[in-house]
Amino acid sequence: MQALDSTVLTNARIVLADQVLEGAVEISGGVITDIGTTSKRGTDLNGDYLIPGLVELHTDHLETHYAPRPKVRWHPVAAVQAHDAQIAASGITTVFDAIRVGIDEHADMGMDELRILADAITAGVDAGRLRADHLIHLRCEVSAPDCLESFEKIMDHPLVRLASLMDHAPGQRQFASPDAYKVYYQGKLKMSDAALAEFIARRSYESDTYSDKHRKALAALSAERNIALASHDDATSAHVDEAVELGIRIAEFPTTLEAAKASRDAGMAILMGGPNVVRGGSHSGNVSARDLAAAGLLDILSSDYIPFSMLQSAFCLVDEVPGISLPEAISFVTKRPADAAGLDDRGEIAVGKRADLVHLRMEEGIPIVQTVWREGRRVI
Repeated sequence: MQALDSTVLTNARIVLADQVLEGAVEISGGVITDIGTTSKRGTDLNGDYLIPGLVELHTDHLETHYAPRPKVRWHPVAAVQAHDAQIAASGITTVFDAIRVGIDEHADMGMDELRILADAITAGVDAGRLRADHLIHLRCEVSAPDCLESFEKIMDHPLVRLASLMDHAPGQRQFASPDAYKVYYQGKLKMSDAALAEFIARRSYESDTYSDKHRKALAALSAERNIALASHDDATSAHVDEAVELGIRIAEFPTTLEAAKASRDAGMAILMGGPNVVRGGSHSGNVSARDLAAAGLLDILSSDYIPFSMLQSAFCLVDEVPGISLPEAISFVTKRPADAAGLDDRGEIAVGKRADLVHLRMEEGIPIVQTVWREGRRVI
């Protein structure tokens, strides 16, 4: 990837913060230097869209490349390269790779392996091999006995910029319903009724023993290191109150309208999954992201487990939710996540901002990525 001294992208429908402008964008030194009318010089985008590069705060996708099947491990460098290629081809130019912290006995990976992944990301960044700009998001299972110890082993890693606090124990947040927990884990782990009852009792004990202590300790350690904090799967106003006390500013995947409203009242940025938008609802029966968008209770979209869903969901909102304009929908996947993560140099097409750009055209209602630039360099 060779840096370009100066590039003009012309005859484009440029999605700005408040309008779609037919014109041209000039890039020099990795930043946007001019936005103007269509020019006779430069690369002709044939009237297609030009949008900012997407900023992804929460994707679990890297782990699926490294551990594609139970007990199967791919080479970590190869896994990072494959993940990076799919991320960039989905229009994502900044990605927070989510790495779990806190392991139970049924997890397929241990902390040592997750450090291997973090180091493989760093090696790719340092060598200039990666198309997207990669940072690390620690998703912390606070009910796990080893959560705090594992966090302390990786919290000073130079790419760690975001952490989320989650508790997937029975009776908590996403699994407030004991029946839902039983259905999910009995189907996933193929347990007998007796084994499942023992598993639920143990996980409930761990949540009661560790969750509150770990939340407070992780919040304090994150504040000391300027690591942004997110809550995960909040279901009640009480959950949101707890998040506010801990200095959390991002509400990831609130599961109910009550929690989303409380998050908005608290000034938190509300993040939902692209698959929820595209499918028209949550796969686990939680609140619909489209409904939250219609109610003005959505700020950020994440690809979650399908990288392309991030871009697709933005255009889906324009089609499916009255009153949402294309510039607003694109801000859910660009400027707003950048702002929430403290990245004020990217996320919009504006003079002086990083030239992270995506050229796409629409075909049968689906955005088709044509070209991607990161800091003015063509990466796709």
